[in-house]
Amino acid sequence: MRMEGKRSSSLATREELEKEKEMAQKLDLSAQSLDTLPNPPTNLATITKLDISNNNLESIPESVIARLLNLVVLDAHSNQLKSLPNSIGCLSKLKVLNVSGNLLESLPKNIEDCKALEELNANFNKLTKLPDTMGFELTNLRKLSVNSNKLACLPYSTSHMTSLQVLDARLNCLRSLPDDLENLIRLEVLNISQNFQFLQSLPYAIGLLVSLVELDISYNKISILPDSMGCLTKLRKFHAEGNPLVCPPMDVVEQSVEAVRDYLSARMNGTAPSLTSKKNSWFGKLAKCGTFTSGMISSNVGIKDGHEGLLMSDYRSINGLASPRNLSMFSPRRLFSPKRNSPRK
Repeated sequence: MRMEGKRSSSLATREELEKEKEMAQKLDLSAQSLDTLPNPPTNLATITKLDISNNNLESIPESVIARLLNLVVLDAHSNQLKSLPNSIGCLSKLKVLNVSGNLLESLPKNIEDCKALEELNANFNKLTKLPDTMGFELTNLRKLSVNSNKLACLPYSTSHMTSLQVLDARLNCLRSLPDDLENLIRLEVLNISQNFQFLQSLPYAIGLLVSLVELDISYNKISILPDSMGCLTKLRKFHAEGNPLVCPPMDVVEQSVEAVRDYLSARMNGTAPSLTSKKNSWFGKLAKCGTFTSGMISSNVGIKDGHEGLLMSDYRSINGLASPRNLSMFSPRRLFSPKRNSPRK
């Protein structure tokens, strides 16, 4: 009986210690109408999660951030922040950063030093641009949410975020997407809706997003979808309402994702009467460069395993080449661009 009493007492003590340790690791100062951060009651080096959301903070002291050496999650959404401290670059273990619902016009360049960052949420701010080179360093980023801002473009380095799975850039002023988009081989969700009159076209490289499951391009000014989208065999959700689409026609788009894919696959294969010589040239270069196997190319829309069109099961994997140095060789600018200096006939 005494042994059982000691054992239960030991277990209780261990649970209390674990609870105290967890309490020390998480500091919750949310929804307290704070204008400034109070002096923290604990050693900042022990904190792994800091929640200062839903307050009235206009700034975060540099000295506070610099001492949060083990911070993994920083939640500062719904404040009045006009800038982030430069010392945020000291947070080498930071994985989740939520600064949505503030007044930010830019992000500090040294956010690139947060190399462990996996999720960045900066929705509902006043961002006009993101750091140009952030994609070269934030290669572990899996989710980038920058919707409801004033972005005219995404950084050219975005295409180097090869771990990215979700990209949400709706409700901005985007005029185009980054070059070398096909490098985002893990991207599953892409939302670029509601850029309205600013976004008028999609790059051919969008058809090489081999993992794409959901695509939302609704409420833009897009009239023609690239034929390469016929290769998006994993696509399950596609929204295109609110665009002046003529190719494919809206009656095709409204049928199903499969109808859109079949229509565009037929155009790519040359079985559609409206296929232009430029698109034939594009597909020829694609086949010649070995992007698709010869078994996928036929005079008619291929049929394999009960599915029509080009099959991504035969797509040649580029795993192992997914690096900024090697992936540029797959750029559609190199594969698909017509010769600019060819004489006119």
